[in-house]
Amino acid sequence: MLARSRPAFFGCFVLCFAGVLAAQVTPPARDIVAARVNGQAIPELMVYRSLLRMPPQRREEGRKEVLNFLIDNVIVDQYLVQVPIKVEPKEIDESLAKIKSEAAKDKQDFQEILKKLMISEDELRTELTSALRWDKFVLQLGTEKVLQQHFADNIDMFNGSRVRARHILIPIKDGKKDEALAKITAIKKSIDAEVGQTMTKLPATTDAITREKERAKAMEQVFIKTATNESTCPSKKDGGDLGFFARAGDMVEPFARAAFGLKQYQMSGPVPTEFGYHLILAVDSKPGTEVTFEKIKPNVQEVYAERLREAVLAAYKPKAKIEMVPKSRE
Repeated sequence: MLARSRPAFFGCFVLCFAGVLAAQVTPPARDIVAARVNGQAIPELMVYRSLLRMPPQRREEGRKEVLNFLIDNVIVDQYLVQVPIKVEPKEIDESLAKIKSEAAKDKQDFQEILKKLMISEDELRTELTSALRWDKFVLQLGTEKVLQQHFADNIDMFNGSRVRARHILIPIKDGKKDEALAKITAIKKSIDAEVGQTMTKLPATTDAITREKERAKAMEQVFIKTATNESTCPSKKDGGDLGFFARAGDMVEPFARAAFGLKQYQMSGPVPTEFGYHLILAVDSKPGTEVTFEKIKPNVQEVYAERLREAVLAAYKPKAKIEMVPKSRE
């Protein structure tokens, strides 16, 4: 459920994780391909490098998420090449020089860093090109006027507002979206029916305030029971409870948008995300505080960039030819 974004400066990745990669098992050969996007290969070695940032016990389950993230990066970069957003060799040289300078300040050998990261200088240049291309695109579209409007239109993303919600997740297996949607729809119908049965047992003279309190109580009880029995998210052990989260940065956008649009103890309809279909029950909220654009402009730009990335992927990922190469072919 966590939101994800592309690091803006790949050099930071190099310096931050060089030490993490010191101890490692034998890496895959450079010619092994994990996936292809419109014919462009994503090496298994790139996936391997990313997985080394995770605890060993999480790497197997994390591989799919890492690979999907890398696929998204390629789709975005392929789009920017077509726009086109140009990056001059001089800009790459300057960025590389900064990385080398930072390494020297930290008394680290640059070539040794590359060795530990299992990346060549040419490959690093390619990564830097993509990162700079993206930065230029964000700056080109995210003008001062655009950012101010984004801030005004989405104030709950920046003022610290938080929502607490429970959810039920039904994943999409083998690309069978209809089956997952049918199942989550049936679960919603079952919850509504059970809550409805509870409400019919109330005396006809029950006042509106009491009826709403009883409805909210019944809705949460039924939702908790159903989440525990039906959801595939690890939160099922807590009745689907995700705790409090912010409008931006904590959850993927479709989920956060739906959750923040609910009233307390209101259940959503099926909400599609990259993880599958969700039912969301809002159970609490915390209001934000007054904030000005000038004070949080960098945060506004970061959120705008993430929404921009999502828009590009929504438009171009469905059209992309994505080939996942089974590891058995290695």
